[in-house]
Amino acid sequence: MMDLMASEKFRTVDTRTAMSPTERGTDAVAGTEETNPGAGRTRAWATRLVVAGILLSALNLRPAITSLGALLEEVRDDLGMSGSVAGLLTSVPPLCFAVFGVTAPRLARRFGPAAVICAGMAAIAAGLLIRPYAGGTTGFLAASALALMGIAVSNVLMPVVVKRWFPDRVGSMTGLYSMALALGTSLAAAVTVPLTGALGGSWRSGLAVWAALAAAAVLPWLPLVRDRGTAPAPSRQRAAGTVEQHAPLRMARSRTAWALAVFFGLQATAAYITMGWMPQIFRDAGVPAGTAGVLLAVTMVMGVPLAFVIPRVATRLPHQGPIALVLGACGLAGYAGLYFAPAAGAWAWALLLGVSNCAFPLALTMVGMRARSGPGVAQLSAFAQSTGYLISIPGPLLVGVLYQRSGGWGLPIALMAALMVPQMVMGVLAGRNRTVEEEAAVR
Repeated sequence: MMDLMASEKFRTVDTRTAMSPTERGTDAVAGTEETNPGAGRTRAWATRLVVAGILLSALNLRPAITSLGALLEEVRDDLGMSGSVAGLLTSVPPLCFAVFGVTAPRLARRFGPAAVICAGMAAIAAGLLIRPYAGGTTGFLAASALALMGIAVSNVLMPVVVKRWFPDRVGSMTGLYSMALALGTSLAAAVTVPLTGALGGSWRSGLAVWAALAAAAVLPWLPLVRDRGTAPAPSRQRAAGTVEQHAPLRMARSRTAWALAVFFGLQATAAYITMGWMPQIFRDAGVPAGTAGVLLAVTMVMGVPLAFVIPRVATRLPHQGPIALVLGACGLAGYAGLYFAPAAGAWAWALLLGVSNCAFPLALTMVGMRARSGPGVAQLSAFAQSTGYLISIPGPLLVGVLYQRSGGWGLPIALMAALMVPQMVMGVLAGRNRTVEEEAAVR
C-alpha cells in the first residue's frame, strides 16, 4: 500500500512538472480564485466593467462624424466655410485615424489599454463639447481633431481589450461592440436633426449634446486604469509572478498583415463612399430627398444585427475568405442595381449595400484572429487600421471628381464595383488560417 501511494504521488508530481509554463500559470490563477473567493468576485466585477466600457465606447466611435454630417449645411452657413473646407472635413476622419492610430500600441504598452481608452473617451467628450463653441473654422477643425484622436486610439485598442479579457470569446465580443458601433453610427445620423429642434434649433446644441454620451463612456474605465496588461489574462501568469515578453513584430514584412490592411482600407473606402454619396445617387435618379435619407439609414442599420452575427460565424470557420466573398458579391449586386435601375429597386440596393458594408466587423474579427498574443493584436490592429485608413482617403474624393467631370454616376459606380474585386481577393488572403507570429517565426 505504501509503495502504491508513493507511486501515485510520483505520478502526480511528474504530471505537474510536465505541464507547460502557461498551463501552470493558468492553474495557479484558478487555484488562487478557488482559495480566495474574493479574488474571483473582484475579477467578475472587473469583467462586467469591461463589458460596459466596451459597449459604451463603441457607441461613441462614430457620432462625432455622423452627427456633423446631419448638420453640415447649417455649420457651413454659420461659420462661413467654403466648399473646399467642408470637403476637407469629410476627409479628416480617416486621416486622423491613420495618423493617431499608429501611436496606440506604444501608449498601451506604457499606460495600459484601459487607461488609453479612458483618455480617448475623455478626448472625444472634450472635443465634442468644445467644437461648436470654438468661435471659428480653425477652432472647429482643431476640436474635431481632438475628438477624432480619441476615436483613433480607441479604434485600435478595442480588439486588444477583447483579446486581453475574452480570449475564448473573441467572436461574440467583437460582434457586440461592432453592433454597438453600428447602432451609434445610425443613431447619431437619425436623431441629431430632431434632437437639435427639441433643444431650440441651434446646431451648436445639437452637436454638443453628444459629448454627454462620451463622458458616460469614461466612467467604466476609471477603476481599470491601473491594469497595464495587453496579453490575454490567463497567459500572463500573474500568480507565478512572471509575464510573457513579446518582441515587436515587423508588420510591414507580413503578407497577412498587408492583406488585412488592404482589405480594411478597401472596405473603409466603400463605406465612406456609401455614406457620402449614396443619397445623392438616389436623388439624381428621381428619389425624393427624404426617401434618399431613409435609404441611407436602412443601409447603416443593416450593420446592427449583422455586426453581431458575422464575427460569431467567422470565429467558427478555419478560413474567413468565403464570408468576404459573400459580402463582396452583395456589394457588386448593389452597384449593378444602382447602375441599371437606381430608383426602381432602391430599397433592394440599399439592403445589399448594407450587407456589403459589414466587411468592417469581419475585418475587426480577423485582426483578433490573425495574431496569437495581446501585443501582437495591438501591433496588427494599429498597422491594419492606420494603413487601411490611409488607403481609404482618396476614394470618396475620386468619386466626386469623376461625378463632376462626367456629369453622371456611370463612371463613379463603375469605380466602386471595380474596387470591390480586389477587396474580395484581399479578404480571401487575410482570412487564411495563420498568424503574424507564425510568419515571423518562419522568417
